[in-house]
Amino acid sequence: MTRDGSVYVPFEDRTGGMSSVYFTRNLSAEGLAKIYEKVNGNITGKTGIKLHTGEPHGPNIIPHGWVEYLMKKEPELRDASIVETNTYYAGDRDTTEKHRRTLKINGWTFCPVDIMDEEGTALLPIQGGRWMKEMSVGSHMLNYQSLVVLTHFKGHVMGGFGGSNKNIGIGCADGHVGKKWIHSREEGEQWSIAQEELMERITESTKATIDFFGKHILYINVLRNMSVSCDCEGTAAQPVVTPNVGILASLDICAVDTASVDLVYAMKEEDHHDLVERIETRHGLRQLSCMHEMGMGNTRYHLLDIDHGDREISQQEAVAGVVPFQA
Repeated sequence: MTRDGSVYVPFEDRTGGMSSVYFTRNLSAEGLAKIYEKVNGNITGKTGIKLHTGEPHGPNIIPHGWVEYLMKKEPELRDASIVETNTYYAGDRDTTEKHRRTLKINGWTFCPVDIMDEEGTALLPIQGGRWMKEMSVGSHMLNYQSLVVLTHFKGHVMGGFGGSNKNIGIGCADGHVGKKWIHSREEGEQWSIAQEELMERITESTKATIDFFGKHILYINVLRNMSVSCDCEGTAAQPVVTPNVGILASLDICAVDTASVDLVYAMKEEDHHDLVERIETRHGLRQLSCMHEMGMGNTRYHLLDIDHGDREISQQEAVAGVVPFQA
């Protein structure tokens, strides 16, 4: 892999070990539960479900009914909480009070939602960090033994794409300290860090969280309603122009995000043009190579189709049946 986050490295040019990434085309509550069960063996104790609950009336977030179904079906998730943190940017989620109003608007009312930085912050070490040696997270995160990282995969205005890495790296950092460390230099403006350095800081933040949970963490990426915009843009998000693909799951964060990106690149040019352009112009691919360099997982993987008995398939096979998006 390369440190230049604007350069895509084909699968055959990568080196290193191989991880398992599960895949289903079944974009439904049932499909989510089925793929979750492929990777849930180490989810024990008090469990948080980290997902992007969205800005008010956000059109592209994971449907709350899917998450409710998952939590009711899986015994270890029946007492779980959705976990979030407040935002760094001003808006409808930058304080706990406003955040809770937004949660109600978007239907996240069927289970506890823990705003992890509501009562302060905690510091976690970053092993091997280039830019930071510790990350400030919501203090409540330390109350959990397991974490389910449930991510709506899509574009992102600064990160290029938002996968599991962004969901944790930004989403577990507290709203006022940790997120500032990622996005801004002390002498700089609020959003003074971009491209490779931003991707590296996001990834370093993620490493602090995944090291804390150890083996008690899993990653699910939902490739549906993929705008070039993040869910943090709410109703102002750019229109969806990328076909829906399916759901990916793994115990390897690097592999699941890499596979998600690979499936986008495996689409026809007219189907992936906008999202690929967003990823490359923001140098978002550096997220993947940085995770690999920091020992967070592999960029090579077996893609296992759970719709057909866990048969290993290529990225091209996975996207062969996608239907071009119709507005």
